[in-house]
Amino acid sequence: MNLADINTIRSLLDKSGFSFKKSLGQNFLIDPDVCPAMAAAACDKDTGVIEIGPGIGVLTAELSKTAKRVVAVELDERLKKILPLTLADCKNAEIIYGDIMKMDIKKLIAEKFSDCAKIAVCANLPYYITSPIVMGLLESRLPADNITVMVQKEAAERLCAEVGTRDAGAVSVAVSYYSEPEILFEVPRTCFMPSPKVDSAVIKLKIREKPPVSVNSEEHFFRLVKACFAQRRKTLVNTVSNTTGTEKEAIKKALESLGLPETVRSEQLSLNNLAELSNLI
Repeated sequence: MNLADINTIRSLLDKSGFSFKKSLGQNFLIDPDVCPAMAAAACDKDTGVIEIGPGIGVLTAELSKTAKRVVAVELDERLKKILPLTLADCKNAEIIYGDIMKMDIKKLIAEKFSDCAKIAVCANLPYYITSPIVMGLLESRLPADNITVMVQKEAAERLCAEVGTRDAGAVSVAVSYYSEPEILFEVPRTCFMPSPKVDSAVIKLKIREKPPVSVNSEEHFFRLVKACFAQRRKTLVNTVSNTTGTEKEAIKKALESLGLPETVRSEQLSLNNLAELSNLI
């Protein structure tokens, strides 16, 4: 079955009585080149892959050709009529119906991938839930090699922005703390059915064995990071003081010890600067 053919997909969906749900952010890939490229970037024959939101199985089928085993987690149970047809030839792929945000993913990995040398997560993520899923996966500290996902282009640029540049924000800091982020390639909106209003991009987050900076308390570090970027137009001294209640003089003293001016803005601080500032205050 050619899942990259729009007529094949329409016929399949019509026969199954399936209609797209805007609330689930459903846009199915119909470009024949995107999914093979994603699969090649995410895994090899020794990898067990967790796929989030397989849709009609276009990416799942490509992952099954490349990976040792694929377990796809799908929220929409209406696809139970479709996925057995589209994945009939994918003997190493399994579908689990449920909400990935409510699952014990470490337990899933232990149960399904005990014989796999590596673990990867791969997905075409709905735009409305990109950050919660990405951050949930990173914060869970899964025993995974990488997270390779397709997201809205603007989200990709924000997630992969270099810390210390204007494009970076709190989520960029967190992503860089847990992983080495990279934008692999862009995906035009015409590659989807139905076509969304924005273009997408595929990013790969290579999970770090340990963070690149040392912090006394991760909880305090991330609380400071969120405070730093809460009011981007203000100086770091003002936004951190306003958000956390920390005395301005204490923040100024910490910046001075780091050789930074008290007029500095949060977007100008490197990951190392932020870690040192967290440890000081």
